[in-house]
Amino acid sequence: MQNRLTLAQFARQLRANQTNCEQLIWQKLRSRQIANLKFRRQFPYPPYVLDFYCLELKLAIELDGGQHYETAGLIHDQRRTLFLERQGIEVMRLSNLEVMQQIADVLEQITRMATNKKMPSP
Repeated sequence: MQNRLTLAQFARQLRANQTNCEQLIWQKLRSRQIANLKFRRQFPYPPYVLDFYCLELKLAIELDGGQHYETAGLIHDQRRTLFLERQGIEVMRLSNLEVMQQIADVLEQITRMATNKKMPSP
């Protein structure tokens, strides 16, 4: 018998064991604090789990720790981003360091992107 988690179980486990960066940014994204948008955390989007996702804007926010900057991590992230973009989802990547040291700038970036995506194209 296999002991593999389903994607939903894995997402629940990730939510229960958030990193400090995830906790920090979640406190700012939750309850529609940014542009009145609903963000979900550790959102299952098969075959992946997205760190933060806004369904209304089709915007994924991914937090990247050190492993994301190694060759294997970079390749995996490129494949993942390409897959999501093909689904019409825009991916915003932020480093953990950025979030921890420049949270105000990060929130401004997210707000600016959300505002641009909400505005209709001319």
